[in-house]
Amino acid sequence: MNAERSDGPPRASSAPSGGSAAHAVASVGASGPRCDRTPAWAALRTQYATAGKKLDLREAFAANPHRFADFSQDAPHVFADLSKNLIDAATETLLLDLARQCGLEGRRDAMFAGDAINRTENRAVMHFLLRNPAPALMQQAQTAPENIANELVQVHETLDAMLAFAERVRADAAITDIVNIGIGGSDLGPQMAVLALEAFRQPGKRLHFVSNIDGQELAGVLEDLKPQNTLFVIASKTFATIETMTNAASAKQWFEAHGGTDIARHFAALTTNVAAANAFGVSTNFGFWDWVGGRYSLWSAIGLPLAIAIGAQGFRNFLAGAHAMDQHFRATPLAQNLPVRLGLLDVWYRNFHGFSSRSIAPYSTALRRLPAYLQQLEMESNGKRVDLDGQALPFATAPVLWGEPGTNGQHAYFQMLHQGTEVVPVEFVAIKRVARSLPGHNDKLLANVLAQAQALMQGKDDGGGHKHFPGNRPSTFLLLEELTPASLGALITLQEHRVFVSGAIWGINSFDQWGVELGKVLARDIEPRLQSGDTAGLDGSTAGLLQRLR
Repeated sequence: MNAERSDGPPRASSAPSGGSAAHAVASVGASGPRCDRTPAWAALRTQYATAGKKLDLREAFAANPHRFADFSQDAPHVFADLSKNLIDAATETLLLDLARQCGLEGRRDAMFAGDAINRTENRAVMHFLLRNPAPALMQQAQTAPENIANELVQVHETLDAMLAFAERVRADAAITDIVNIGIGGSDLGPQMAVLALEAFRQPGKRLHFVSNIDGQELAGVLEDLKPQNTLFVIASKTFATIETMTNAASAKQWFEAHGGTDIARHFAALTTNVAAANAFGVSTNFGFWDWVGGRYSLWSAIGLPLAIAIGAQGFRNFLAGAHAMDQHFRATPLAQNLPVRLGLLDVWYRNFHGFSSRSIAPYSTALRRLPAYLQQLEMESNGKRVDLDGQALPFATAPVLWGEPGTNGQHAYFQMLHQGTEVVPVEFVAIKRVARSLPGHNDKLLANVLAQAQALMQGKDDGGGHKHFPGNRPSTFLLLEELTPASLGALITLQEHRVFVSGAIWGINSFDQWGVELGKVLARDIEPRLQSGDTAGLDGSTAGLLQRLR
């Protein structure tokens, strides 16, 4: 992997071969029966009917002065309080039995072994390799299966080249604006992380994110930019995503129309389709592998905007925090394994209590895009209606995720959380020490997050009804000492593995996303009809709307 020097951002080419591990092992490793066919599932039904649905958190705390200690734990960079959830020791024991009977440990180990657990695409799922730190490279290369060791070498070659490029962009004073053009995982992850780590961003570099095919978004970004000071990063695994390539073509047209003369200097691509990128005029390419799903790609070259923002060492710290959570998930016994406990809690709420959504409430403006990021992570991964064998499921899977940062959410939808007819578990995320604030602000912020969790649980009795808060509404509290690259990496990885756990219990494939394809296919048919007016073969509603839109 060589980098060509230039007067501006350097040109590098890295297109991993992709897939030497992806097809090496066709099995899914050890696994057990689907959850609803296990003894533990039946036992949980009984537990819910006899005790679970009657559990009152206020009574549970009164009966057990050690409940906080019993249902809270430390994990790498994250402290979790689960004590305000509708669980007791008996329920958690049965949930752990369910995990074992479903073969969770075997499925986890199969993923880390590089097995092709993504059955429908016959691919391995190895985004965890992207965050193995350099010291682990030599150690694991000696003991890992050949397919893993080979991929790990390529991972670090690409990482080193990408970070070297990021450092040269950071050192180039002429480049003041970086525009990331991508969508889905190529936008949500980098954007969320760059905003979260704004306190670590290098001064003099502004980062912009464009994803929507709606031209207003790109136009709004471009109107304040100058071609000679801008680097465009085109993030598309195939270099064919319609939204991304439409925006990329418009950015290139704007660049040339406003006097830009060196496409190679001012455009870089994060793609495996190097030929298409070169044809576009891009010679700086960083690739990744088919075992990296889009919503798990932040750790790969897709993280280039973050590396430019926080620097090579900051990005390595980000990966190190993620790796620490990987190790926790991989090696910690199930009963003390935080991703496992959270994933099992999700199953308990979705399938036994019947809760259909979960609200994410990060009490940090820096984490304002975390709810959107987690929406894709969980709903694209586990929004499935069939099991691994393609059989329709008789139970619900992914909940709807939604939320806003506190305290904004308190003045928007917390009314429903406290007094609505639906019970919505809430996941609070709080930061103990913040990098930037004003005197007195953080204490007020922390007081509010503590108070909201307390109010949801305790409620308030009012005979008149209108001011009655039923209470006994569950919440999880995730606490970071500080929001740093390492702690953010750990927090995101915790959520990734939590989604894996619930998906494994449900017996679904959490790593494909066929549901996003049908609309894309139909859009390609409809677009020319908007010009021609041809409605042949369309249903009545689509035909009528198409005519009104012409």
